[in-house]
Amino acid sequence: MTELQATAAIDAAAPVRAPRPARVRVQRRPVHGVLLLDKPLGLSSNDALQKAKWLLRAEKAGHTGTLDPLATGLLPLCFGAATKFAQVSLDSDKAYRAVLRLGQTTRTGDAEGEVVQTRPVNVDRATLQAACARWTGAIRQVPPMYSALKHNGKALYEYARDGVQIERAARDVTIHTLDIVDWQHENPETATIEVRCSKGTYVRTLAEDIGETLGCGAHLVGLRRIASGPLTLQAAITLEALEAMPEAERAGCLLRPDSLLADWPAVRLEASEAARFLTGLRRRIAEPDRPHVRVYGPEQHALLGSAHITAGELIADRLLSPAEVQGLPN
Repeated sequence: MTELQATAAIDAAAPVRAPRPARVRVQRRPVHGVLLLDKPLGLSSNDALQKAKWLLRAEKAGHTGTLDPLATGLLPLCFGAATKFAQVSLDSDKAYRAVLRLGQTTRTGDAEGEVVQTRPVNVDRATLQAACARWTGAIRQVPPMYSALKHNGKALYEYARDGVQIERAARDVTIHTLDIVDWQHENPETATIEVRCSKGTYVRTLAEDIGETLGCGAHLVGLRRIASGPLTLQAAITLEALEAMPEAERAGCLLRPDSLLADWPAVRLEASEAARFLTGLRRRIAEPDRPHVRVYGPEQHALLGSAHITAGELIADRLLSPAEVQGLPN
């Protein structure tokens, strides 16, 4: 048998492999709006964003600040024109429902870390209320080592995993309200609280501080975000529910981009003034000075962008493109 014949025989004996199926490319499209997602436990904010972006076939998307994988609840996702106002939601106050385990402190401040100290829990409701009152108002917090804050380009939790402690400066935050939702004398180790706070507040650290005030220590065993600025969890949808919908109905779950600006006063411009405003020109306006306004054209839902008013002038901050204005739902 010649070498050529031997090669042919080997090729003939080799199993026939089925061709790989062609990868289906998702046809992206311009989508504008805000999806209120009820993020599940264990999923990162970015993974949740990418899943929702794929389900909506959206061209452009972003979230409004990270919600830890171990936390659940409200994660506003921005698409298209709404991404221009994501910082507004990032800077807004947040509200959480948190479950505290009193009597134990952990290495991470939450249930993921090993228990490093156990102390008896000798508290009553009045003592717990006093501890919560102690941490209500303007306070200073030291960010936890197990956080995504960066030091020399590296996340703090990476140092913590290597056993390295980094000195962190205390930050000014505000706890607007701190209410006890559930605490039973028969089960004093578990307390559920609701917190409304300024951006940058670490509820894990708040739980630890309350525990130290009580003298027994505490860590966080559950965290659910229930509000972000004017947006609440009541209107949120899960990824499973979104995926189960017919594709044509999914975009109907989006709120308008200006839902992120709902707390701001509205300014409406005539058509000629609206066109000039969209070019970035300042406009004289008979309105009082305001740090933030949302600006509309003459049509009911024609959002043009955000601005501020100084000395009688309307000055643009973030503008939509003409294509984005035309693409907004009616």
